[in-house]
Amino acid sequence: MSITKEIQKRRTIAIISHPDAGKTTLTEKLLLFGGAIQIAGAVKSNKIKKTTTSDFLEIEKQRGISVTTSVMNFGYKGVKINLLDTPGHKDFAEDTYRTLTAVDSVLLVIDCQKGVEMQTEKLMNVCRMRKTPVIVFINKLDREGRNPTELLDEIEEKLDIKVRPLSWPVGIGSRFKGVYNLFENSFSFFKVNKQKVEHEVEKITDLTDERLHELLNESADVLKHDIDLVNGIYGEFNNEEYLNGDAAPVFFGSALNNFGVRELLDTVIKIAPNPQGRDTTRGIIEPGSDKFSGFVFKIHSNLDPRHRDRIAFMRVCSGKLEKLKFYHHVRMNRKVRFANLATFMAQDKNAVEEAYPGDVVGLYDTGIFKIGDTITEGSQFMYKNIPTFSPEVFKELQLDDPFKSKQLEKGIMQLTDEGLAQVFTQTMGNMKVVGTVGDLQFEVLQHRLLHEYGAACHFRPLNYFKACWLKYESKADIDEMLKLRSFNLFYDKHKNLVFLPDSEYQLRYAREANPKAEFMFTMEHNTETVEMENAV
Repeated sequence: MSITKEIQKRRTIAIISHPDAGKTTLTEKLLLFGGAIQIAGAVKSNKIKKTTTSDFLEIEKQRGISVTTSVMNFGYKGVKINLLDTPGHKDFAEDTYRTLTAVDSVLLVIDCQKGVEMQTEKLMNVCRMRKTPVIVFINKLDREGRNPTELLDEIEEKLDIKVRPLSWPVGIGSRFKGVYNLFENSFSFFKVNKQKVEHEVEKITDLTDERLHELLNESADVLKHDIDLVNGIYGEFNNEEYLNGDAAPVFFGSALNNFGVRELLDTVIKIAPNPQGRDTTRGIIEPGSDKFSGFVFKIHSNLDPRHRDRIAFMRVCSGKLEKLKFYHHVRMNRKVRFANLATFMAQDKNAVEEAYPGDVVGLYDTGIFKIGDTITEGSQFMYKNIPTFSPEVFKELQLDDPFKSKQLEKGIMQLTDEGLAQVFTQTMGNMKVVGTVGDLQFEVLQHRLLHEYGAACHFRPLNYFKACWLKYESKADIDEMLKLRSFNLFYDKHKNLVFLPDSEYQLRYAREANPKAEFMFTMEHNTETVEMENAV
């Protein structure tokens, strides 16, 4: 089959939300409707001793939250969907930001009780910057919540995007009876079943159908009034506005009870974009190119703790990836080939022989990959815009058992390869400082270092203000830093020099005293390493 036909069959989508909006539950139900799983576990049910498919780390099972992006592949009505369930917690936002570089569209989940929350706004800002098409799913209609029109107004105001409802709820909370699909002009009733997909009880294809009045009674007139109002206010759905990131289709439902999920999925495969071209150091690379290329956006160690494997997740951007064929590792300037390619259902792997643009595949990694690495069929370019951010919380890593120093060193290096945190080593000694976006990451690190590497450790809080990567032409440009601020100079794990000031005042003074140096708060993962030999 041609590459063009394979591209048309694929959708690569991330699910994002504020914590507890029901994102991971919706992920499971999409898998359920796609036939990828046969039974789903309620995230917080005491009766079902089962966690969601995409939350597979032990700490995720204990907390009931996602702390790492899960990659899942499944088919639905002839379309291959690559679905990436991202962490909702703000402490793991960087993992979500990187994931957004690897997808072509986004499902944004909003709780109908809470509406637009702080993390929702931050994530939407990233989507807007990248012009990523967004579909909104307003969740938890089975609970008492806010008026749908009020929610739509809030989305437009706070997220700065036009909305167009493509489904509409009948009732809310205990009165919730189903959703009307404006895109298909149909109304479907579902039996409540939290674990298995139930077939539709009735399907109404016309708002004037007498059966609608028989089933909904007075709610039928309310529904007709609401639909007329929606069509009058929001006008026709414009697919180009959606694809350009200027307008967001909106769906209503209850992921936990399967309401509205089928309507969402049916519409996603029709309107969500196929794999798109991506920016590189040599311009835009289109997916239909005959030459293969892709980039690594995520690394996960110990996906299967029994085998201590390390997997690099790569987004295929152009051409065709084939097993056992030689490719070019751009950063290392060497040939590589892959004896095994895998697609995923969270931690479960399935071997594949080939992959096409839009696919997310796992590469068995012996330590040669970093986040941001580009693999090509010989061309010398790098995919851009895979950022790493300055941490906000800093703590010194301290080992509890001195006989486990090798395990700790290996563990912290592998886990920070995943982008979970950043590690800085003091230039004047061996002190290791770990920087993260939030405190919860330290709990995850401590848990995984103990249970995956056998290294018991703790973290001592430090009062650093920011991490600033230093860029300069020669060491004379940072002479004042080397003489007076060496205690605050660190190497990151890629041997870039980093300044950790104690305060905003110290940072400002250092900038004034070293005017030829550039102080950077973000660093692209695929940026060439600044050579630091003989700097200190």
